Amino acid sequence: MRSVRFPRYARSPGLPRPFSQRALGTGLVVFSLAATLLALLIPVHLFGGAGPAAADARTTWSDDGQGTTATPFGPLTPLDRDFVRRVRLAGLWEKPAGRLAQERGTKDAVRMAGDHLVDGHTELDRRSVEVGRALDVTMPERPNADQRGWLDQLNAARGSTFERLFANLVRAAHGKVFALVALVRDRTANAMVRELATRANTVVLDHITVLENTGLVDFPHPGNDEKK
Repeated sequence: MRSVRFPRYARSPGLPRPFSQRALGTGLVVFSLAATLLALLIPVHLFGGAGPAAADARTTWSDDGQGTTATPFGPLTPLDRDFVRRVRLAGLWEKPAGRLAQERGTKDAVRMAGDHLVDGHTELDRRSVEVGRALDVTMPERPNADQRGWLDQLNAARGSTFERLFANLVRAAHGKVFALVALVRDRTANAMVRELATRANTVVLDHITVLENTGLVDFPHPGNDEKK
């Protein structure tokens, strides 16, 4: 059978030449690359430049309304003052909590965590008081209402109930202050506050580690937002 040959029609003048398969493939590749680049740039544009603001949103601190003041050690901001006060506040309840762990802990790891809390917050308490005095920051003299409530819970507990409560209450508190320490260490322009934040970073991380080493910390389940 003879094959049928269809006639080729001439392209009318002025009409564009049809895309070749190679040209079409190249166009798709270019489009895909452009779409990928756009997808990468949009998050950077929307969120990348807002890093410090995002960090502030996740870290709770209080503005005392006194603005930024000049000191011989550099400017002192509301964030700086709040941090110095919070270091002092932490010691006012975590040192007593540590002493309870030393006395009531049945596990070596719990008693060790108590030792670290007492030693670490004795040092940070002294440092924060010195910084507060030098920078004219009014300091708290007793735990706040939440902290007094935590101490009441610990004082009422015994045995394994006490140990688990101790590990989780104190670990949760350290997790929150750790974020504040990092923010202050990054932002402060005050030399005394920076030195305190540097030391606090080391001490708080040590406390987080020894508390987790008790094996009693109940970590949040992945995917569940913290409710507090």
